[in-house]
Amino acid sequence: MSSESTEVWTGWYRDRSGAEAIVLTADGRHVATRIRGTEYTGESFAALAAAEEGGRPLTNCVLEWDLPLPVVLDGAAQQATLACLLTLGERADLSLTLHYGGAAFEACVAGGDFEGALERVRSQLPPGADFGRRLLQTA
Repeated sequence: MSSESTEVWTGWYRDRSGAEAIVLTADGRHVATRIRGTEYTGESFAALAAAEEGGRPLTNCVLEWDLPLPVVLDGAAQQATLACLLTLGERADLSLTLHYGGAAFEACVAGGDFEGALERVRSQLPPGADFGRRLLQTA
């Protein structure tokens, strides 16, 4: 991943063995994190798998992170935060909550479809409002 185009977010990993702080990186096409010494990568948050050959998928856990996501309305960017909660088990469940302008805009999707959940949040914004930047292409 190129450091010029890589975004970095801090968050938490939780499973039945406990919780630990993690760092998630995304380059627009792939996401990655290191958990308990193992590197996990994938084309989406819900598809993270151990980077080693034949790597096992990340499962039976919860990933949680926040990221800044400005909202532009009438040409003015306003600060907003996107809270992300991904539960990986038999299926992936993703919950996004955008905290913007004193309100919370939420979307929950099965399958961990980040772009789909983000589009649901976008559709709840006031008329003329949009995200001030693009987050990920496939993740």
